[in-house]
Amino acid sequence: MKVNFELYKVFYYSALYSNFSKAGKKLFISQSAVSQSIKQLESQLNTTLFFRKNKKISLTPQGEDLFSYVEKAFILIESGERTIQEKSELQKKELRIAASDTICKYYLIPYFKEFNEKNPDIKLKIINRTSPVCISLLEEGAIDLAIVNLPEKYSINSTLEVKIIREIQDVFIAGKKYIELSEKNISLRDIKDYPFLLLEKNSTTRLFLDKFLEDQNIKINTEIELESIDLLVELTKIGLGVSFVIREAVEEYITKGSIIAIHIEEKTPSRYLGLLNNKGLPLSESSKKFIKLFA
Repeated sequence: MKVNFELYKVFYYSALYSNFSKAGKKLFISQSAVSQSIKQLESQLNTTLFFRKNKKISLTPQGEDLFSYVEKAFILIESGERTIQEKSELQKKELRIAASDTICKYYLIPYFKEFNEKNPDIKLKIINRTSPVCISLLEEGAIDLAIVNLPEKYSINSTLEVKIIREIQDVFIAGKKYIELSEKNISLRDIKDYPFLLLEKNSTTRLFLDKFLEDQNIKINTEIELESIDLLVELTKIGLGVSFVIREAVEEYITKGSIIAIHIEEKTPSRYLGLLNNKGLPLSESSKKFIKLFA
């Protein structure tokens, strides 16, 4: 099947902005032209890529699958353009780092600040994706560095070099509605029938928890799955159930008493944050300077 590349470009920006009008402005075409291009692409692929309701759009499951591939292609194209431009000295130096929203918010902001202060001539491009996607982008050479929640036993492709930068502490939490859960150490089996609010299954944190529960031979009642840890915490605060998050994300709320930490008898294994680079690609001077911050 041969599909006009321009249709994928329209699809990419429509999905990126979740808005046909914004995509049109980016591509200097009308909203109507964007809509017609999407219809043409859907017809050629024989599938529906967007849900449309009033003026709002969102990706269908098929659209999300396609976007995961198209996004990587555009990142690689941008990478190629950037390389050529840098060699021609037409663009400032740039460092592409991928990390999840949670890792950026709770761990990396001070490092980004320090790097920018020490290297104001280097442009930081931060790509927010789940840890598995960050690893995939690094393997493909679409980014320079990735900071990720390491999978269990560091099951990382041998083409990637891993630098452990810190240990992660996880905690089970609940809202004040379940205050009785904070009064003593309890077993996971005592809370397995409570409603659970968890990150989606493609996240490293969720994979880690699922493996831990499997090892304990415990099945829980998962009621809500979300991409955002911040929204997960907010829903936990209002009493919708029990959750499992990195402690740094809720330390402030635990101190204030708006969230309770549940002390579980079964000790969860240690987890770590890792800084990764692709051993098959030479480290740029910008990458070396960023890695040096963690020495």
